[in-house]
Amino acid sequence: RSVCIYPVYINSKKTIAEGRRIAAEKAVENPTCSEIHNVLGAAGMNAVCENKLHPREWNRDWQFRGRVRVQLKKEDGSLCNEQFSSRKELMLYVAEMIPKLKSRTQKSGTGEQNSQQSDGSKKNKKKKK
Repeated sequence: RSVCIYPVYINSKKTIAEGRRIAAEKAVENPTCSEIHNVLGAAGMNAVCENKLHPREWNRDWQFRGRVRVQLKKEDGSLCNEQFSSRKELMLYVAEMIPKLKSRTQKSGTGEQNSQQSDGSKKNKKKKK
């Protein structure tokens, strides 16, 4: 009764051939498994992170690892949350809510620091004949 959501399903940097399942305009840039888990937990869904890798993911880095298993229906077949009746609705909701997370809003504000480098150490030397 549960569905799996890999971060690649809602990654705007991926193509459909690489595993994205929603429109690129609605997708999120580089989501993580923990972000998906946090959003679904706040929505009251029963979600569990698993250390798995999507089959089409070529990069085996820890950043791209993980999937979230979400219980969509109860044992009797009724929905756990009336807001989400399908896997696609669940993915669209997660993609909509991830940019609103505190971790995302704080990173964008402090990440832009101007670093200035001085070129005074380089001197032009003329060749002697």
